Amino acid sequence: MNKENRTLIDGMVVATLGAVGFALLAQQVMRGGTNSIDRSVRMAIHAWASPLLTRAMRGVTELGQPTLLIILGVVLVWRLYSLGRYRAATVLAISAIGGEVCDQALKYSFARHRPDVFFGPQAMGYSFPSGHSVEACCFYGVLAAILTVRARMAMKIAIWTVAAILTLAVGISRIYLGVHYPSDVAGGYAVAVVWVALVRTGYLVWLRRRLPQRNP
Repeated sequence: MNKENRTLIDGMVVATLGAVGFALLAQQVMRGGTNSIDRSVRMAIHAWASPLLTRAMRGVTELGQPTLLIILGVVLVWRLYSLGRYRAATVLAISAIGGEVCDQALKYSFARHRPDVFFGPQAMGYSFPSGHSVEACCFYGVLAAILTVRARMAMKIAIWTVAAILTLAVGISRIYLGVHYPSDVAGGYAVAVVWVALVRTGYLVWLRRRLPQRNP
């Protein structure tokens, strides 16, 4: 089995595992099976609350704000196109836009009400899955993949570490501020993993058909 086929299979395996994980989590959420752990984790994180940490978390949560990511996305897509990296620009745009579409569709499908917030006004819209978590994972994850295509190993590790920290921090900030349950954040990450894996797999299939003589 060549590298291309292994990558395709790996992508489908990751997408399948992510979908199964999300389905199992969603089932528990709808049955109230996550209520106890949601409450425990929320209160454990809230116990660390302080004015300084609250200001920091409000800043961190902006890193997953759709408005900010749209602006960053437009700038980065334009920059990638200007550098001739058309495929990378397209994959980034599809990943970010598709992630938001998936999030909104699932939110209205499950229609889970948000928890009472700890800080600030009551958040609007439904709660499951967390849109900030979906978008942060899709955007920063795909961006890290694009930036590390030609990078050395040390740089790859550094970029992926930063992307992982940003994504995790955004999710934690949503729980800290009280606008999401922990299960909402976990569900958001699962959705992002599925979507990004499908985008990656779809891209490889398209590339194979368009350029059968070359490896992607």
